[in-house]
Amino acid sequence: MNRKEILRSLKFLLFSISAGVIELAAFSLLNELTAWSYWPCYLIALALSVLWNFTLNRRYTFQSANNVPKAMALVFAFYCVFTPLSTWLGHYLADVLGWNEYLVTVINMVLNFALEFLYDRFVVFRDSLDTNSVAKKAEEKGESY
Repeated sequence: MNRKEILRSLKFLLFSISAGVIELAAFSLLNELTAWSYWPCYLIALALSVLWNFTLNRRYTFQSANNVPKAMALVFAFYCVFTPLSTWLGHYLADVLGWNEYLVTVINMVLNFALEFLYDRFVVFRDSLDTNSVAKKAEEKGESY
């Protein structure tokens, strides 16, 4: 793995941590302030985190000039699979088996982090890495990450 990809991975990690903070904060508020079961709290928190993470990672991690609707549609496709599976897993672990809701949310977040990085890197932004204005400015200055 070259330096550029290591730095790309670290950026994804940092932005994912910030998205995780958003997800945990939203989940905590909904979980503590409503009488809702696990899944609606998780789904709302996940949606907020995905929007934040997509926006930052598209611009700064993958530096993609890719068509935004197309990239969003591909990310949406990922979440059409991930969300039902992780919601079912979370419901089963938290509501059926009685696991701690926060532990279950963290497990889902770790799964989301690993799977989404791979999907974004090799599917969503595969052909448009380092094509936006941020990447071009860095290239003009002779910087490569």
